[in-house]
Amino acid sequence: MWYPAWALRRPDAPRDRPAQAVGDDGLVVARNHLAAEAGVRVGMRRKAAEAICPTVTTLIEDPTAEMARFEPVVEAIEALVPRVEVAFAGLMYIPMDGALTYYGGLVPLVERIDKELAAFGDEHRIGVGLGPFAAHQAVRMTTDADPIHIVEDDRAFLSNLGVEALGSEDLAATFRWLGITTLGAIADLPKSAVISRFGRQGLEAYRISRGEDRSVDPRAIPEDPSVFSRFDPPIQAMDQAAFVARNLAQQLIANLAQHGVAPHRVTVTAEAADGTVRTRVWRSADPFDDRTLAERIRWQLRAWIEGVSAGIRGGLASLSVAPADLSGMGRQMSLEEDARSFEETQRALMEVQAITGMDNLLVARPQGGRDPGQVVWWERWGDEPQSPAFDPSAPWPGRIPSPTPALVPPDPVPFQVAFNEGIPEQVRLRSRWVPVLSWAGPWRHVGRWWEGEPSSDRYQIVTSAGAYLCEVREGSTYLIGVYD
Repeated sequence: MWYPAWALRRPDAPRDRPAQAVGDDGLVVARNHLAAEAGVRVGMRRKAAEAICPTVTTLIEDPTAEMARFEPVVEAIEALVPRVEVAFAGLMYIPMDGALTYYGGLVPLVERIDKELAAFGDEHRIGVGLGPFAAHQAVRMTTDADPIHIVEDDRAFLSNLGVEALGSEDLAATFRWLGITTLGAIADLPKSAVISRFGRQGLEAYRISRGEDRSVDPRAIPEDPSVFSRFDPPIQAMDQAAFVARNLAQQLIANLAQHGVAPHRVTVTAEAADGTVRTRVWRSADPFDDRTLAERIRWQLRAWIEGVSAGIRGGLASLSVAPADLSGMGRQMSLEEDARSFEETQRALMEVQAITGMDNLLVARPQGGRDPGQVVWWERWGDEPQSPAFDPSAPWPGRIPSPTPALVPPDPVPFQVAFNEGIPEQVRLRSRWVPVLSWAGPWRHVGRWWEGEPSSDRYQIVTSAGAYLCEVREGSTYLIGVYD
């Protein structure tokens, strides 16, 4: 069950003009029908969406508040079908096998769920499949005119989907390079060949393409791997609950890591001081790590503590987290890598990020572009890698030849270079002039004339003190890069 625009169900979201919600990674996570008509799509970058629809109102996603608003919807469905699994605010999985007999079949059950959801508006979509992956793909194919999609045969339905449905662009690109464009083509391959070529990631793709995304892992794990904590006196403040959520998440993931597994699904159980017990199931397409699990627990606790239905009366007396759907998927270490050092590094970076803020620990990735300041794409550490804004495989005519400068100032710096008939001869470094040992260029750079930016000539200059990338425009020289 999916609400495509749930992130826009907030008081400050406009109803009479285009609107979109954007996540911390700068990608569109929801848009209303007016923005959709203008061409805005989920997954598009914010700048691209605003270029397509300049009048769109952009709101920043608030997952915690969205979950608090989504909790009544989950409770309404859970009153019909127990063990509902929440993926994020606006999307949940409903296990239907046990409810089919009770409600008299698939169609009556779907109609009953649809009727229950009508109390929260008519913007919901329903997709039905034998497995979570097929159900999710089915619900993504629904439309406003046809909001319910029932899959009769998972294998036949999935066979026609493109390989991009796997969710990994790198894996999909490799399959397309091999001439494999659909999940059906993957399912027809020999299992041993897929495993030999792609390893564990290929095995997971093979199972998904055959509608076998729920698998049994024979690893020996503790009979009860859940973690539990009791509080005396009961916790009242949300910041205390967030601290507890992080500790329990780290404890659970660390315990399971000893056995080489991580959960796709967790059950969060909270007991109030008055004895009331609240339970919620969360699901993730990728195995949970301690950070993402702590987020989900924190969102859920806020939904219970600060939500409309007061479910934690008198404070939080105890909290437990139980894992399920354990998976051995994880990061493949190279031969010489030390797993302990890797984990210590990850935790150190998490602590730095917690101190400095989410936006102050960045990772540099290469990308395309003509200017030195464009060839590096910065992302927040820990975020899922995104597609760069400039395609690194594109030719980019007019680009400065390699190597790329190691240091690029945010703004061009005035730089003194002595030219003789267009040939650089000396460079002034502080109080002295040093001779130019070698140079390359000029490369003509045509500025954005429609924005008043002038054209310029660029030079690579090498001296005994260092190598520099300079730009000459309107009779003045500027430093735009320093080589290492």
